[in-house]
Amino acid sequence: MHASSQFAESTSGVVYIHSSPAALCPHIEWALTSTLKAPAKLRWTAQPADPGQLRATTDWYGPVGTGGRLARALRDWPILYFEVTEEPSEGVDGERFCFVPGLGLWNCATSASGDIVVGENRLRAIVSEARAHGRTTAAEIAGEIDRALGTAWDDRLEPYRLGGDGAEVTWLRRDVG
Repeated sequence: MHASSQFAESTSGVVYIHSSPAALCPHIEWALTSTLKAPAKLRWTAQPADPGQLRATTDWYGPVGTGGRLARALRDWPILYFEVTEEPSEGVDGERFCFVPGLGLWNCATSASGDIVVGENRLRAIVSEARAHGRTTAAEIAGEIDRALGTAWDDRLEPYRLGGDGAEVTWLRRDVG
């Protein structure tokens, strides 16, 4: 990092491929390797939540913004279930990307402790949009906040995060802390 720079130039994160058909595994590895400009080194194991599918995890290190590039590379396969994290670094929030077939790609900022951060402007927009569309009950606003928090993605991904025999457990659980 340059002495005059107030922002970090590099960071790290994790790619979690929660569920993939075996035929896609080499293509996923190629996409990750191409994006990272380094071997992805994935170890594929069975995904107990989705029989016949495989799962893998890999750490990465690269320039700030790499998490988004990895998520964009993986979303080309709409049958994958995956998550990508990017750790916060000096002057830069962390990020989390989740992809679920049928829901698409969801993204959020994360704090140093891994919490999802919904900014003030997003919360104001939720309230403003709710008022403009006549949705002013607590349940209706709570539904919009759930969307901002990615609750539907967490609900669908939670069974995939649990480790099976020989698999690493994915510690992106919403019921922790």
